[in-house]
Amino acid sequence: MSLESKRQQLADFNVKASSDNDAKKRLTALFDPDTFVEMDAFAMANDVPCGVITGYGYVDGNPVYAFAQDNSVDGGAVGRVHAEKIKKVYEMASKTGAPVVAIYDSKGARLNEGFDALAGYGDMLALSNNLSGVVPQVAVVLGTCAGVSAMLACGADFVVMSESAELFMTAPFVAKANREATEGAGTAAFAEKCGVAHLVCKDDQDALAQTRTLLSLLPINNLSMVPQFEYEEDVAGADTLLQYMAKEVCVCQAVKAIADASSVIVLQKEFGKGVFTALGTLAGSTVGFAGTKGKKLTADDSAKLARFVRTCDAFSIPVVTLVDTDGFVPSSKAELAGSIRESAKLAHAYAEATCPKIALITGDAVGSAYIALAGKGANADMVMAWPSAMISAMAPEAAVEILWHEKLAGVDKNGREQLVEEYKDTLASPLEAAKNGYIDQIFEPDQTRAYLIGALDMLSGKRVSKMPKKHGNMPL
Repeated sequence: MSLESKRQQLADFNVKASSDNDAKKRLTALFDPDTFVEMDAFAMANDVPCGVITGYGYVDGNPVYAFAQDNSVDGGAVGRVHAEKIKKVYEMASKTGAPVVAIYDSKGARLNEGFDALAGYGDMLALSNNLSGVVPQVAVVLGTCAGVSAMLACGADFVVMSESAELFMTAPFVAKANREATEGAGTAAFAEKCGVAHLVCKDDQDALAQTRTLLSLLPINNLSMVPQFEYEEDVAGADTLLQYMAKEVCVCQAVKAIADASSVIVLQKEFGKGVFTALGTLAGSTVGFAGTKGKKLTADDSAKLARFVRTCDAFSIPVVTLVDTDGFVPSSKAELAGSIRESAKLAHAYAEATCPKIALITGDAVGSAYIALAGKGANADMVMAWPSAMISAMAPEAAVEILWHEKLAGVDKNGREQLVEEYKDTLASPLEAAKNGYIDQIFEPDQTRAYLIGALDMLSGKRVSKMPKKHGNMPL
């Protein structure tokens, strides 16, 4: 074949390969303009494209690897060549320390490839799991993500879905045939309520824009420093925090008042609604914000906080926790459902994390919840409090019953309430805790941002040497 014929053959292939499809549009939207470079562009499966596009490029100037399944080719079915291309993405990310974005849109495996497809899925799972905690991984589900692909997606640090996407292990039509159908199963809304999806977005473009925002807030790997940005302070922040102390606004508004203006991205809004998790920046540096909402913590609340803290710790992102809760839900039914295990998981996550950790007690901090989130057992580097804080080993009403039983004799309801308030203002006050060395700083809400910025600046060089072991045995 002459050189001219080879050139013509290559030109024909490029024309065929450059056909307009969703996979290429999605990768173009993900990366900075004109930075995407495709890998293994000529790989074929039985003389047709293999159903996935892989490559690398830049997102906000930082290197990122990515793959996008191409649903226009045999439904994006996964076969040997398809899997080999994705494996190479993970291998290159492992060698270079760059994040991975996985865009899922596939109906499943190439059944005619049988064992090769199964082996390919197994290799992808192993590589993704081994890379966990080394580089950030973001799964973006924009079509169907089923079976083993769903396991792969859920193993990522963050899962972003479009409203029309589907994610499931068991296909809804199979569940329906087995008379086990659950309304909404497999939908993005269902995934968000179950805590699988961190963000659910209106469409592909919104999902990819949110993915770019997430990547910009994350270090490129576990050895890199957290990103730094130019920033502006929320001009109404101090007033908002005073309103929060007065219980007039929610913890979400309080976090946005503390953080840099327009920097907060809220995660898992529909799961574990008794707590709040978000990434944002404080003085231009990425911070993980967690907060409780003044309610007793459920199993879902504990699981949500534990997962968030471990994600931040993997990439040395500081965690600021706003504490206002009077403990865990007291219920035998909840314990049967695993609330004890989840609360132990929460305590383990906080105690094991070595990233900078600051606890700010804004309201009540009672019993085991205080110990898990803000006590010495939580390994907090600094514990701060507002004057409104109340720290108690048990519910104030129970504490008064035990400690001041004689004072309660012959006291009516109003008198009992006055004794409870006296207990809160004396033995359970933040000043009393500070006298005993359990609180480092007490300040007014409008001073919060300044104190947190100063503390995080001092903790920026934190280094911790841990006992040699493979890993802790978290109660999963």
